[in-house]
Amino acid sequence: MDRREVAAALAYIGRLDPRTIPTGTGAARDQIAQWQELLDDVPFATAHGWDIRQVIRAHVLDSPYPILPVDIARKWRAYRRDRLDRHTDPTPIADPDNPAAWRTELLGTRHAVATGMVAPSSHRQLASGPHSGFGSSIPQAVRAALAAYRPARAAREAAVAAGQPDALSVPCRWCHADQGEPCRSRRLGLDGHARGNAPRTKPHPTRVDLAVAELARQNAA
Repeated sequence: MDRREVAAALAYIGRLDPRTIPTGTGAARDQIAQWQELLDDVPFATAHGWDIRQVIRAHVLDSPYPILPVDIARKWRAYRRDRLDRHTDPTPIADPDNPAAWRTELLGTRHAVATGMVAPSSHRQLASGPHSGFGSSIPQAVRAALAAYRPARAAREAAVAAGQPDALSVPCRWCHADQGEPCRSRRLGLDGHARGNAPRTKPHPTRVDLAVAELARQNAA
């Protein structure tokens, strides 16, 4: 977002939650500068389901905490993850014998999907010729190179493959992290404002219990 879009977002936040309105022109200018720096890579809206105003409104309705830039940033990351999770890489038109060209085309397509420029592809095109095979049309060298771009998804898939519950498949009732988002360590200061919002390396135990119960329910169905 640019400064004009950040100012519009802050004005919308102030209309829904007057606690966030800064006092004085200087404070407002500093707030715009801070938010713009933190949300520089977050768009105001896209053509495929992202609108910062919806994020702001949902936060005001669901959380007692004033919204922070990191709240918007993590919603944007969750939006990107969800789109990539629903996306199946189409077979590139690049020569499979040229791994660099394959990787460049795949990353370009994933970036367009993740940022809301194009809709996710729901099915993979069938490969043909001597380079096609069972399981995946992506060359093994390219797949290995791309694995680092989806570490969270890779970890979740590994857990499922091992028969363990995927804790991120359910929302957290403790910190209110949405499905697919990591748990957060949030602390409330004496003034009522959030003083911490760091992602946890491990999900909250109640979330793990909920995932176990959900997995058991699915296995029993």
